[in-house]
Amino acid sequence: MDPHRWRLDGQLALVTGGSAGIGRAIARELTGFGATVLIVGRNGDALESTRDELLEEFPQADVRAMIADVVDEEQRREILDWVEDQGDGLDILVNNAGGNLSRAANDYAEDEWREIFEVNVFSAFELARYAHPLLASRGSSAIVNVGSVSGITHVRSGAPYGMSKAALHQMTRNLAVEWAEDGIRVNAVAPWYIRTRRTSGPLSDPDYLDDVLLRTPMGRIGEPEEVAAAVAFLCLPASAYITGECIAVDGGFLRHGF
Repeated sequence: MDPHRWRLDGQLALVTGGSAGIGRAIARELTGFGATVLIVGRNGDALESTRDELLEEFPQADVRAMIADVVDEEQRREILDWVEDQGDGLDILVNNAGGNLSRAANDYAEDEWREIFEVNVFSAFELARYAHPLLASRGSSAIVNVGSVSGITHVRSGAPYGMSKAALHQMTRNLAVEWAEDGIRVNAVAPWYIRTRRTSGPLSDPDYLDDVLLRTPMGRIGEPEEVAAAVAFLCLPASAYITGECIAVDGGFLRHGF
């Protein structure tokens, strides 16, 4: 067995929303596999804390951080300028940044639902397009988009969130086909409820938690590290023939009929 198929040594990875929750776990996983990891987020203190923790756990690692908001067009360009300054090309782009405001469809103001699309899908599309030359220059590279089971079936997250994640999944399929000739693989993961700060609110309601667990065959909430493991696999050379896929990380939720 070629051990290099299961390593990311010498590779440069950009992770958006990398300072907390799933993004933080992804940054840790990619660092553990040997990648140089660039993390982007809006909270400077959280970014620095994440960077310090990763360097403490992996003393030989190279982790760099940038404060930026992927929703802002100018800052998206600044992110890619920063990446370009790091070296020759980019091997991995993980579009993890996302957000939501959950309410009934008729209760959204227009700017509220448009903001959900901006952060969940438009920013990912633009970052992927800006990063294309850097990714293509490597000859073999990977994009992983963090979607959601709400982009596949109805969950109680609000219509705009599900719509935006469905669009992200379709973007994954389209770019996978279009950019295959450039050596860029594009895949996605679709988590169900994962134990993060963002989900702590709804999951603190015992009745709601019971409903979630009843719909989850494995009978528990997922962990950020479990999503990160799926993301890392899709970045590894070992997955070199996989593109255009969306892997559910959901404890069986999507397969649970009546």
